[in-house]
Amino acid sequence: MVRVRGVSPLPSLADADRQGWAVPGAELVAPGVHRIPLPLPSDGLRAVNVYAISAEDGLTLIDGGWAIPAAEEALRKALGDIGCGLGDIRRFLVTHAHRDHYTQAMAVRRRFPVQVAIGVDEQPNIAWCQDLAHSDDIERAELPLLRRAGATRLADLVERHPFERFNPHDWEAPDAWLEDGARVAIGPREVTAHHTPGHTRGHLVFRDARAGLLFAGDHVLPHITPSIGFEPARLESPLRAYLASLALIRAMPDALLLPAHGPATASVHARVDELLAHHTQRLDETLRALENGADTAYAVAAQLGWTRRRTRLDDLDPFNQVLAILETVAHLEVLIERGHVSGADVDGIRHYRVGRASSEG
Repeated sequence: MVRVRGVSPLPSLADADRQGWAVPGAELVAPGVHRIPLPLPSDGLRAVNVYAISAEDGLTLIDGGWAIPAAEEALRKALGDIGCGLGDIRRFLVTHAHRDHYTQAMAVRRRFPVQVAIGVDEQPNIAWCQDLAHSDDIERAELPLLRRAGATRLADLVERHPFERFNPHDWEAPDAWLEDGARVAIGPREVTAHHTPGHTRGHLVFRDARAGLLFAGDHVLPHITPSIGFEPARLESPLRAYLASLALIRAMPDALLLPAHGPATASVHARVDELLAHHTQRLDETLRALENGADTAYAVAAQLGWTRRRTRLDDLDPFNQVLAILETVAHLEVLIERGHVSGADVDGIRHYRVGRASSEG
């Protein structure tokens, strides 16, 4: 699907720690579990982690990487370092339907007898990607959202120069759709799938309660905030869903955080607390932008700082401008739900003001 990076500011680790995790190879992060970073092309995230879990009958991989030759070669070499090969993979458990997580699992399945499983609520996203791969007549999902946000020029630019083309082979259906609470045996180990919507509607994390491990996908990341609201089949209120999903994970016993981007980190709880605090601050900043005269999501986003460097919206590349504006929409939706803001559509653009309206458009 799309590259996924956080564009909101958040306290982060030292630069050396931020980059060292992406060095190729296989890092033992827990008994029988190796973290394998795979490269991403032209992406600020630099790499995506897949986790190889060993069992007597072969390997289970959490996530698959992006289907590009460099990622396959890095995976092949890393598996060789632990005495395995692509043919030893028995199963992929994919956290969500973004191309840096799903598409290489599909590529491996075309050549080896592996099973691919993903959350059942990702069905609409995968179906949309399949449709777009077979037709040029389908409107990109972000375009009407951008226009309603007041970012008409950006929408026109994205329409003329889309970020990616979709390969139908990358978006074939999985072998299994996982329900919330599904338990998967991996040799003597068992992981439980927990539905954590927000980053995408069907995002799953996989928890090994006995070993104290959380394979977090893009739900909890140690360096950045996951993007919110950028997916084809968008949730009604992705930020509301994301905050509830963070609270769900926070209520579980603490665990070693095994994220899709970034190093293994000692405490899931500590990072969840930081993410919750960040979004509280971001909601306050969004409200202040409205008080200062902004009245569309685009205008609000232009008043906010983005990335940990507090970069101006206009100084971001178009892809990250899209992420920033759609994330702003998600924060405005939560402010409406909490009664702090009202919204109404005028000539196809959503306008906001501080205070509850007697009837909202």
